[in-house]
Amino acid sequence: MLKHLAILACTLLALPALAALQVTDDRGAVVTFDRAPQRIVSLLPSLAETVCELGHCQRLVGVDRYTNWPESVKALPRVGGGLDPNIEQIVALRPDVVLMATSSRAGDRLRALGVKVVALEPKTHADVQRVMLKIGQLLEVQDAQRIWRAIDAAVMAAAQSLPAGVRGTRVYFEVNPGPYAAGESSFIGETLTRLGVKNIVPASLGPFPKLNPEYIVRANPDLIMVGERSVDGMMQRPGWHSLRAMRGQHLCVFPADESDTLVRPGPRMAEGARIMARCLASKAPSVSKGAARP
Repeated sequence: MLKHLAILACTLLALPALAALQVTDDRGAVVTFDRAPQRIVSLLPSLAETVCELGHCQRLVGVDRYTNWPESVKALPRVGGGLDPNIEQIVALRPDVVLMATSSRAGDRLRALGVKVVALEPKTHADVQRVMLKIGQLLEVQDAQRIWRAIDAAVMAAAQSLPAGVRGTRVYFEVNPGPYAAGESSFIGETLTRLGVKNIVPASLGPFPKLNPEYIVRANPDLIMVGERSVDGMMQRPGWHSLRAMRGQHLCVFPADESDTLVRPGPRMAEGARIMARCLASKAPSVSKGAARP
């Protein structure tokens, strides 16, 4: 009897250790928690959006200056930019964890101050799924995979909604005025591929390469996608007035809210696919009124 009690006691003592929550982040660091974090600071919009999509927006206590969705996060304290935030302000918020991009310079300083950091940086569709599941693990959400499946199915539905004539349209997607483009290997490029169109920026140039404007002139895309923040000055670039897309007005200029949706690799990726599909359905040369591909 005493032996059984001793075994039971040892088992009960071991339970807290067994219950410890461990998450391996994108740096390969293993971060251990006694319980799921209740106070979270996010330094990347897509990570904050993922926390909210998983049903735990109320755990966010601070965000970077660019996080603006969903509406409820706009009332949260802003801690500066994601790459170089205000460390003192973050510490004052007493977070259980700080979610940030691997490229952020704040990680080492926060860890030195005893703040737990989980670095996650989605760049592809597979990354978005992995980060969704990783944050689901951190928050102890059991159905994160179901949420990912819904996103993936919605991207597929957006592709299936397009007219057959859109397939093969050669697209240039400008992320910002560098000009920086979304290449084939980026999550935006992967969405374009799933929509059945051709990205003029090959995977070999990287996910978001800075291009010489002459490259785009030589590639001569059928259609251009760009945010309204970046469109000013496009026509002043040498040779751009002669682009097939410009001549035929095969240009989609996305308002700020749609642009934010498009450039964030997170739970709104499905909505981004729908936005791109609407652009293609209305502006691709094969479907534009009175326009035909030269």
